[in-house]
Formats: sequence, C-alpha cells, structure tokens
Amino acid sequence: MIAYEDAKFDPITFLANSGLGRNLVRLRAKQVFFAQGTPADCVFYLQTGRAKLTVVSETDKEATITLLGPGDFIGEESIAGVPGLRMATASAITASTALRIDRDEMIRVMHQERGFSDFFLSFLLARAMRTQADLVDQLFNSSEKRLARILLLMAEFGQPGEIESLIPRITQETLAEMVGTTRSRVSYFMNRFRQHGFIEYNGRIRVHKSLLNVILHDQPSRGKAESSALLDTAKRRRKPAARRAKSGQNRTANPPGETL
Repeated sequence: MIAYEDAKFDPITFLANSGLGRNLVRLRAKQVFFAQGTPADCVFYLQTGRAKLTVVSETDKEATITLLGPGDFIGEESIAGVPGLRMATASAITASTALRIDRDEMIRVMHQERGFSDFFLSFLLARAMRTQADLVDQLFNSSEKRLARILLLMAEFGQPGEIESLIPRITQETLAEMVGTTRSRVSYFMNRFRQHGFIEYNGRIRVHKSLLNVILHDQPSRGKAESSALLDTAKRRRKPAARRAKSGQNRTANPPGETL
C-alpha cells in the first residue's frame, strides 16, 4: 500500500481542483445536483453559490429540509454502507460551482488521508448540530421565528464581518416551503419585519442583525416583550377602546392576556 504523509496533503487544495475521480461542475439557479430516488454515486463540495435540500412525499407535498452554502458537502450519505438511492433532491438557489467527487474516490481519500478525514468529520459534526437545531426550531418555534431563523441563516452566508447581509434572490413561495407555512403568512411576517426595521427589501432582501437580537433570543423580559409587540400590534390598537370600557365599569384589573 502506498504511504501518504498528512503534512503534504491539503484538504482545501484537494477540494478546489479537478483530478482523478473528481471534476468541477457549474449550475444555474434551480438546476439540480441530484434528484430524489436517483443512485447515490457521488458527493458534491459546494465552492460558490447557495443550494437547498428538498423532499417530496408520496402525496407530492414538498418540504425544504436544509439550506447549503460554500464549504458544505452535498450528498454525503452516498458513502454510508452499500450504495443506495438519494433520499432528497439537491438544487441550486443561485448560480453555483461545486466539485463532484466519485464515491470510490471519496472513500479512498478518507481512508488514506487523515487530514481530509478530520476535515470531513468536522463538517459532519457541524451538520448534525445544525440538524438538531432545525428539529428544535420546527417543534417549538412559531412560524414567525422559523422565518426569522431562515433569513438569518441565509444572511450568514455573506462575508465574515459583514454587518448587514444581502441574501440570494428568493420567492415568498420558496420561503413558505422552508418555513412550513403559507405564502400569505410569510408576506405578513415580512411586512412586519420591514416595518420594525429588521429587514429591507427592494428586489433583494437585506437582513439587519436586529432580527437576531429581537426575534430569536428568548430573553426573560425584554426579548419576550419585544417579540410580543411585533405580533400583537392589533391588540394594542384595541386597548384605548378596552380602557374606556373598563373606566365606565370602574374596573382596575387588566383583561387576561392584555399587556401594557
């Protein structure tokens, strides 16, 4: 067996260039890397662009299960055990460049290059943590918070240190699929976010960091009050009438659920 020295192997260089068992591919927006139900025979490493994984049920209901950005592997399940079929569809959100690595080549380099194995393991651990966070988000957060999280995750695909981030062009229908709600609810929340200065959009969506601080942080007092204020505008508008009614009836207590 040929001996390989880890010090001479650079995973970043390996993933940046074509070679034996790997080649660069370029996709336009909405093109697919692979489709659900096709043979799992390769792994992609996303160099530039944005992508997503979607699953379609037997009743033709589609759900987006994760978003992908530069530095992510796509289709890593192909190296697990006996080759099977793809469980999801991977498609480009924006124009993308990726390195396609044959299954056999991926397994070879993992076995022979410790540096690459460590690099790939770090990715898998980060992906597992992200999947767990996605599950918690779906189980416990409202559709408003899920939308805010999606926008923030997409904004984090910008350059390090960027204060305000533009996200890729995306439709409200696609956002609704990612969140698991209707397009009308997405439109409602997007208008609320814009009114409160959390986002700007005129063709492209610019996400402000305030969206993270106010929407996603479950702070004991201020955070919950501000989140409640975002959704309960209609209730606040009704308060003057409620107070007049209370005054006429000499009531001193607030109605259940009413906040000052």
